[in-house]
Amino acid sequence: MFKGQPKGLIAAALANMGERFGFYIMMAILTLFISSKFGLDETTTGYIYSVFYASIYLLALVGGIIADKTGNYKSTIMWGLIVMAIGYVIISIPTPTPVPNLPLYLTLTCVGLLVIAFGNGLFKGNLQALVGQMYDKPEYADKRETGFQIFYMFINIGGFFAPWIAIGVRNWWLRLNGFDYNAKLPELCHQYLGGAEMTAEGASNLVTYANEVTLSGAQVTAEGLTQFCSTYLDVFNRGFHYAFAAAIVMMLVSLVIYLVNRSSFPDVQKKVASAVASKEDIAMSAQEIRQRILALFAVFGVVIFFWVSFHQNGYSLTYFARDYVDLNVINIDLGFTTIKGAEIFQCVNPFFVVFLTPVIMWLFGWLKQKKYEVSTPMKIALGMGIAALAYLFLVFFSFALPSKTELAGMSAAEAQGILVTPWVMIGLYFILTVAELFISPLGLAFVSKVAPPHMQGLMQGMWLAATAVGNSLLFVGGWLYTHTPMWVTWGVFVLACGASMGVMLSMVKWLEKVTK
Repeated sequence: MFKGQPKGLIAAALANMGERFGFYIMMAILTLFISSKFGLDETTTGYIYSVFYASIYLLALVGGIIADKTGNYKSTIMWGLIVMAIGYVIISIPTPTPVPNLPLYLTLTCVGLLVIAFGNGLFKGNLQALVGQMYDKPEYADKRETGFQIFYMFINIGGFFAPWIAIGVRNWWLRLNGFDYNAKLPELCHQYLGGAEMTAEGASNLVTYANEVTLSGAQVTAEGLTQFCSTYLDVFNRGFHYAFAAAIVMMLVSLVIYLVNRSSFPDVQKKVASAVASKEDIAMSAQEIRQRILALFAVFGVVIFFWVSFHQNGYSLTYFARDYVDLNVINIDLGFTTIKGAEIFQCVNPFFVVFLTPVIMWLFGWLKQKKYEVSTPMKIALGMGIAALAYLFLVFFSFALPSKTELAGMSAAEAQGILVTPWVMIGLYFILTVAELFISPLGLAFVSKVAPPHMQGLMQGMWLAATAVGNSLLFVGGWLYTHTPMWVTWGVFVLACGASMGVMLSMVKWLEKVTK
């Protein structure tokens, strides 16, 4: 698998692990943190989540332009890591909950998220462009796809550990302060303290859950609910702040790895300078350049619908895990903390990325040996179809589930009775990961191969900008989650991915011609 790969590939992947660690901490806890910290509902939280995730990828376009204009990719990447670390510092500073000034503290959090997004913009697309430059040498040209698959596999190692650390830190702080974890309590606590009208079942559930999580055994009465809710929310969210701090450590680790291996990376500045003046590039006709750019934008348009579906994993799918999955089945007691929480499912995707990448690579290699080589555009089209199957799988398990509104009126015992097994989430993420491996790393390779040499950073940034467009629509998942039956929510994503597969299939022959 590693034979014949350029020297700097693994170093680049390891340098990217810190970014992936922070990304998967965000993916695991951001929406739950915003809801539990500020008492915002799923739809409002979705607007913040959508803007943040859109900004992460949209600012990659800015980062690509900066790197292309200056020609200094290596320094741009380095500053991206530093800026991201500063952003994590901002959101990891513990502040009181319930917040005494909602606009002030919410703005502070959003500023921290914006700083992280800007740092990511400087870092992510440019590192991918740097990896792509490694394969411009003739001896590595035929290894481009496998190289990006290896790169993608390694960077997800950090993503696997992130949710475990986030949950462990948050639950450690809860236990240290005499509490256990309950995913449903923050929402109920905010409703109670905010004076919102609660159903009889909601008020009863609050008392029941409060007594279940109080480790001292002291009974929480209706008269003591105000004190309990304020204390539990403060402890719960302070644990989240400390979880964000773990990302700072990994950013610094990645920075050290990057600086130590910086000399092994290609000098993109020299490459770009020669590319701009190259007669070979000038010989590339305006028509060919235009066709290449049109092909890239066609693929960008299709993958928008994949990302709006896939990145529900940190949003509506996380809320689904919180509300409809039996989390008591996953309860690993380590003594000083417990591994229990809806966030744990965010480690499933990176685990399958690492586990399945060699399998997918073997499959593609075997097909190539049998003279059945599948083109990159066809693989992307198949990936969209597999993503549709993933949500169809979830539709099947959601037919019998109550809507979010109906769930709020159920007693604790009734709500427990409708919970589905965690294997549903594992199966869903297995299928979604297969789709991801057909689209994301191969899409990066496609961009690297098709983009005109003097537009590498810009086109990698445009790939991420297309992801930003998809992410800007993520709030749709939250709206569907709170306003429609569960099966309808996931059915919308089945249609979106299925239609995108059809569009991609209609363009395959043209795209294959452009890539030759």
